[in-house]
Amino acid sequence: MLWTNEGKKLDSLILNRIKPEKFTKSSRGFKKKFSLRRFVSAESVHRLAAFRSTIEVMLLDGVLTREEKRLIIRLSSCLNLDSHQPAEIYQAIMDNVETEKGDILTAEEQHEIYKTVFEVAIINASLSKDEFRVMAHLREIFSIDDEEHNLVERELRDMVKERFEDPNVVEKTLNTLRDSVRVVTTLFDNVRKKNNGETR
Repeated sequence: MLWTNEGKKLDSLILNRIKPEKFTKSSRGFKKKFSLRRFVSAESVHRLAAFRSTIEVMLLDGVLTREEKRLIIRLSSCLNLDSHQPAEIYQAIMDNVETEKGDILTAEEQHEIYKTVFEVAIINASLSKDEFRVMAHLREIFSIDDEEHNLVERELRDMVKERFEDPNVVEKTLNTLRDSVRVVTTLFDNVRKKNNGETR
């Protein structure tokens, strides 16, 4: 189980080492682009429900990898969950019981959550098949269209160029981002076609 001794450590990390994101203090690129357009994300995505559904996606193979646990920590922080909530939601999934949905996320929050989790994944070079599936799931539940997805990619590219000085690191990270975007887009399109009843 996730929240045994190691899980308690993760919960402690969420509480003590990772400060919740303030969405009004986004990166310069986000602020600049946000002023030019209004995000059109899903209108009724609930905070706790988004966390639960993402954990359920991670558990499809019955295993939570170290990389997935890292994403859980960051997702918890982005969603501003209380320190006890991740463990409670995980246990509820294990016990097959319902949990509260929480308040509704704004379009701006959805955008920033998607971007931040994507950032954690590419910076740590942790995108495996499981992590790709998580990113495609977040894109689906947040109803992030191609335009907004492309905006997130541009923001992440700018972030990489600003954060790293070593040209080799920049190139490697940008290549990871490019490959990740392609795979996530393919998975998302497959999910969208399946939901729409398309066979091709």
